[in-house]
Amino acid sequence: MDSEHRRLVERLQDKNTSGDGSFRYVEGTLGGNHVILTQCGIGKVSAAVGASELIRRFSPDCIVSTGVAGIDACLKVTDVVASQRLVYHDVWCGDGNEYGQVQGFPASYEGCSSLLKHALSLNEAGMESRIHSGLVCTGDQFITNRTELDTIKQRFPDGLAVDMESAAIAQTCYLYNVPFLSFRIISDTPGVEDHASQYADFWGTMAERSFLTIWTFLSTLPSNL
Repeated sequence: MDSEHRRLVERLQDKNTSGDGSFRYVEGTLGGNHVILTQCGIGKVSAAVGASELIRRFSPDCIVSTGVAGIDACLKVTDVVASQRLVYHDVWCGDGNEYGQVQGFPASYEGCSSLLKHALSLNEAGMESRIHSGLVCTGDQFITNRTELDTIKQRFPDGLAVDMESAAIAQTCYLYNVPFLSFRIISDTPGVEDHASQYADFWGTMAERSFLTIWTFLSTLPSNL
């Protein structure tokens, strides 16, 4: 989202902008690290291409995807889910494969354990947003009602977040052997009354507080994983 990218760019030091075509990159320093920010766009294809281009151009030590997600009422809006595992909720390759598994690839992808450990350590910093470790479910659908969410939860009962990009980036990083973590802020709970208003209110009133959590994560990231 534009607002996510803008907030992070504003906080970089010694900025330099590059890129052409569909992808622009802002490089700068953040804490003790050299950071490259890019905005991939919505959906699995955009996410995978964006991750591939980032890896090809910059050979990063790791990739962190930040963004929003919806999920069940077990979490609060502005809570954060850091990806312990990632799956597709809209993939079926037939007999011999698990639901969500692209044939020839793992049934699920593992988040980087050192990045995850760092994310969870921020719960001791007294922030308003709580960080949870769990399963992120990805598909090319914006989930808006309880029936759609219940179908996902039946297949992946331990799912904590539903988004449209994370597993595609995880699969790309798996191919390139790049450590990866998805860092997803809960923006809405599909199926609740006035769901559309809940999502709009997130961007209008609560996004800044949530992005401070992402800022804290990135600015305190160790220089060695």
